[in-house]
This record gives sequence, structure tokens and C-alpha cells, in this order.
Amino acid sequence: MRKALIVYGGWDGHEPDLCANIYKNWLTEDGFDVQLATETAAFADPAIHDMSLIVPIYTMSKIEKEEALNLCKAVENGVGLAGHHGGMCDAFRENVDYQFMTGGQWVAHPGNIIDYRVDPVETDDPIMEGIKSFAFHSEQYYMHVDPSNEVLATTTFNGDHASWIDGVVMPVAWKRKHGKGRVFFCSLGHVSSEFEVPEFATMQRRGMNWAAR
Repeated sequence: MRKALIVYGGWDGHEPDLCANIYKNWLTEDGFDVQLATETAAFADPAIHDMSLIVPIYTMSKIEKEEALNLCKAVENGVGLAGHHGGMCDAFRENVDYQFMTGGQWVAHPGNIIDYRVDPVETDDPIMEGIKSFAFHSEQYYMHVDPSNEVLATTTFNGDHASWIDGVVMPVAWKRKHGKGRVFFCSLGHVSSEFEVPEFATMQRRGMNWAAR
């Protein structure tokens, strides 16, 4: 049986406990043995090297050097990593090893909660199969991203809230390799209710299963 570890905590505004419960239900239905942890110390456990998938939901906060190094090494050796929004890519801002692994880091969400559109890019990819452009109401993440990411979906900024980024096309979802490990990220999901949007939920669930070894 595939094993998954969900480590959640950090800033409460992203509802990490509710998101962890959604992921736990999905992964259990998909045949995973799911473990939950609420402290970053879980990343330092040698046992994570035996996991199929690790899901961080830990906005901001800090991670100890040995925790980050063990997590990164586990993914390099083949453990999958998947997550969403600030829970994965606005976590541990001071740790560049972690950011190198995830493929991106949040830097702004101009206008805060706004209406925008998400556009699939790799429509032939199994993660994106059948998903068409869809409207979304949330934070529109502006990110610094790794050019080696395989971008699956994008959003386009209109400049209403920061004129100098008018027309910028920004990745929303991507997959990548880190060593032997597969990494999936989607920037949607500011709060748990956004998982009710079927396109987002489908992308996220498929992406997690893709990442898992």
C-alpha cells in the first residue's frame, strides 16, 4: 500500500487543518495509508524516505536545517511531493533548499481576493484531461518560478491592481522532477471551500497521485 504523510500547521488563515482533512479523505479513497503530523519535526524522521507522497500545508513558519535537508533528500531519492497555495509555496521563506525543490515561491497577490481566469496549457497531460478554462475567485498568486517547471495551467494579470504587470502570464499549476522525485504544485486554494471548485479539485487530486511513487 502506498503511504502518504500530511504535515500541516503554520498560518491559520489558510485553514491547514481543514485542508489536511480534505487531502486525508481523498488519499484514503485512493488507496493510501495516510499519516498526519502537525510539527515540522516530522520532516526530520528517517521514515519519510519510505513514503510514497509527502504533502506540506505549512504557510510561512520556519523549518530547521536538518528537517529541510532530510525532506529534500527524501524527494531527491524518489518520494513524491505535492501541495497547494501558500501551504507549499509560501512555506519556510528563509530556506532556499526547500524553494529549489518546490519550483516556486509566492511574492504577491495584487488586489487580494479577486475574480480571474485559469487557463490549461498542457491539455494532453493526464492531470489536465478534460479541464477547460474556468473562472476563479481567490488570491491570484504572483510567483517567482523555476524555468524548468512543466507548466500545466496559467493565469493572466490585467494590471488593475499593479499596472506594471498588465498582461503577465503566470503559472498556476506545474509538475517537475527533483532528483528522482516528482513534485506537483497548484497555487489555488486560499481557503478550504475553494476545493469545491471541481476543476481545481480534479487537478489537485490527479497531481497528488501523479507525484506519488
